[in-house]
Amino acid sequence: MITLNNISTPRWMIFLLDLLFSLLSILIAYNLRFNFNIPESEEIFAMQKILAVLLVRGISFFALRSFSGYVRYTSSKDVERLARIVLIGTIIYPILNLVWRGITKEAFLIPMSVVLIDFFILTFLLIGYRLLVKVIYFEYKSSDQKEENIIIFGAGEAGIITKRTFDRETGENYNVIAFIDENPKKIKRVIEGVPIEPFAKLASLVEKNKVDRVIISVQNLDPEKKAHIIKICLPLNAKVQTVPPVRKWINGELSANQIRNVRIEDLLGRAQIELNEKDIIKELKNKTILVTGAAGSIGSGLVYQLAKFAQGKLILLDQAESGLYELQGELNRMNIRVDFDVVVGSIRNYERLVKVFEIFKPDIVFHAAAYKHVPLMEENPTEAIRTNVNGTKNLVDLAMKYNVEKFVLISTDKAVNPTNVMGASKRLAEIYAQTANGRSKTKFITTRFGNVLGSNGSVIPVFRKQIEQGGPITVTHPEVTRFFMTIPEACRLVLEAGTMGKGGEIFIFDMGESVKIVELAKQMIKLSGLELGRDIQLVFTGLRPGEKLYEELLANKENTMPTHHPRILIGKVRIYDWEEVQSKIKELVNLYDFQDNRRAVKVMKELIPEFISQNSPFSEIDDEMGRKLD
Repeated sequence: MITLNNISTPRWMIFLLDLLFSLLSILIAYNLRFNFNIPESEEIFAMQKILAVLLVRGISFFALRSFSGYVRYTSSKDVERLARIVLIGTIIYPILNLVWRGITKEAFLIPMSVVLIDFFILTFLLIGYRLLVKVIYFEYKSSDQKEENIIIFGAGEAGIITKRTFDRETGENYNVIAFIDENPKKIKRVIEGVPIEPFAKLASLVEKNKVDRVIISVQNLDPEKKAHIIKICLPLNAKVQTVPPVRKWINGELSANQIRNVRIEDLLGRAQIELNEKDIIKELKNKTILVTGAAGSIGSGLVYQLAKFAQGKLILLDQAESGLYELQGELNRMNIRVDFDVVVGSIRNYERLVKVFEIFKPDIVFHAAAYKHVPLMEENPTEAIRTNVNGTKNLVDLAMKYNVEKFVLISTDKAVNPTNVMGASKRLAEIYAQTANGRSKTKFITTRFGNVLGSNGSVIPVFRKQIEQGGPITVTHPEVTRFFMTIPEACRLVLEAGTMGKGGEIFIFDMGESVKIVELAKQMIKLSGLELGRDIQLVFTGLRPGEKLYEELLANKENTMPTHHPRILIGKVRIYDWEEVQSKIKELVNLYDFQDNRRAVKVMKELIPEFISQNSPFSEIDDEMGRKLD
């Protein structure tokens, strides 16, 4: 339909227009064929010729629906369809000529030369008037709209398709300023009227032309390059978007609605982690693998990674029923080859765990279940102890009892020089697992890393929600910093460390540079196309109980040793006495029945000399013990 604003031309009118152009086309064809001097013999049956043309074209237009679709959105597909409709109608003319000659014994009704000329003229007219309407429509629509300038990164096939997608689908006034490409052979060439410029000119082009959007069309672009593009564009207030992988295009065709803003995770810009897949597959082959906390961010990420490599059986344990149900559904949709069982249960329930170990007899355990929210655990220390300490103790004891081959504990940077109950509870979990190593055939391995972007309760989902709600974005302190990595990064490194571990190690992951949370918030605001102070506000709320200004991956007295993997180090930590740890952990766990938070935290501090509370009511215990932060 021809549409301007909310006014639409009905399809019957388009049908009549097509017939009118058919009549015009045949008249032009006749005049061209006879050099504008049509002989009298051709004029004798003029009315029959006109009726025949209109009949043939009318039947073909109606049967093949030349009037379907929106004229203002005429695309290459529509052009192809119209040419096919005209061709089919043209093929009917010779048949009509034979019938006419058989009936009248006269010459052909329509000369074949006229038929050929008519085909080209009518094709041009039907396509031409539609494209003219499309141009007029977009000129009309864009006359009172601000022109949006776009740069497309990548002058390959995906880049060209991206430009054509905007040309075809969008009703706004878009102007593709340039293609950016790193192939020197393409530089200074022109595609569909748009020049190809080198990457070095990106910043100047964005600034000079006040570019609104930079669209990355390159498939599988190097993460470091993507991060570089984002860091160039954000200060210049240009939104950065990406074209999805070809496999996600709808019916093999890109839609403008599929082009998405880049994520804050893209700003990390770290290269894809290379895994020793051969060793991992060998390690996991025909093994039964138990993953605790399987419904959580890290747990589920591990499950997805294990599903690619494992060939035995996965046991997915979590107390979160809904999360497990969603994970089960996703694994079924993935059509993974590995067998798996879903178990609802808590690591705090020893009897439930005994049943799991008896039935499934796991060969490898990945322990990701834990309470991890610092302020909540500062207010509920006994729950942190019951889950993070006693839950780990339950699993470690059963791993030794049932001869598990490897036990991989997922820890946190908050366990280093802990200033809060959560970090201290995870440090105790590390200590218990480490001291258990060597007391059975089970190899106990600990992996320690920082915050995971996009995990449940992390700052990224919180900031996203605050932005969606119009703000304000809340940050605890202007100087607070954190280490970050993505869920796939963390899980791939856990697999690699678990495979290389010989028992007793604490593996430290290279988290890159620490990030200021306030800068992260500002970048997320820019990525959302908003302006700080105008569209959304940023508010500092003060450090929460137990919260550090910055995190560490190694304690002061620790050092590291390299491994064959550049992103994985081995931390050298103080060795604890097994009997002492057993005694203190037992004492700590037994305090749960008394629900005495202060007494429980004091026992934790006795076990961990470096545990000094910060911004917490438990700081007074440190005063009594004569401890102070450096």
